[in-house]
Amino acid sequence: MVITSLDNKKVKEVVKLQSKKYRDSTNTFVVETEHLVEEAFKAGIVKDVFLVENEFVDRDDIYFVTPEIMKKMSSMESPSNVLAVCEKSNSKEIIGNKILLLDNIQDPGNLGTIIRSSVAFNVDTIILSPDTVDLYNPKVIRASEGMFCHINIITMDLEEAIEKIKNKGIEVYGTNVVDGIDVKEINKSSYALVMGNEGNGVSQRIQDLCDENLYIPMNKTCESLNVGVACSILLYELGD
Repeated sequence: MVITSLDNKKVKEVVKLQSKKYRDSTNTFVVETEHLVEEAFKAGIVKDVFLVENEFVDRDDIYFVTPEIMKKMSSMESPSNVLAVCEKSNSKEIIGNKILLLDNIQDPGNLGTIIRSSVAFNVDTIILSPDTVDLYNPKVIRASEGMFCHINIITMDLEEAIEKIKNKGIEVYGTNVVDGIDVKEINKSSYALVMGNEGNGVSQRIQDLCDENLYIPMNKTCESLNVGVACSILLYELGD
């Protein structure tokens, strides 16, 4: 099927998915570029696929669109030739014994980087605080390089999450550049690591619930690291 009108119902629905409110109400979101659509197919979450009409694909379940319509649907400055509408994950369970908690992370690029590192270093579950940037923000999805499809990610009040984690016998580690223990000194078979907001770090109410604080030994000339970089280093050190 070739869609040629900007007033097409399917097109209008995809455009609306640029809004978090509409993503939440429909439990769907958009991925763009061939790589991300491929990752979404691997995860079995694709509902609809839209492809620029000049492309040759031997499938019946694709909507072909004009370049003008793809540009309208896309959130990218230079649209890809393919876009897919996908279903959000419904997971609400904390699984595994390697857990990452994110407290009010705001930058989409940072969240995407953290997700990629979490998959690389075998994190089982990522828990997002309700005030963390939307997982399905297009910039988060692109920065994650599709790795959001391959890890359990849930949104939960962090106080509630920490209580559940401690009931599983897992220690919870905060991050503090001033007061903490060297990450290399802790048991790595199980852990819950809390990373905080770019400007303010881990909030005090969450810090107070942590068993210990970790820090990364580094040159004193550098006071701190970007949260995505710091999280990647810590996860590497905590990895198997």
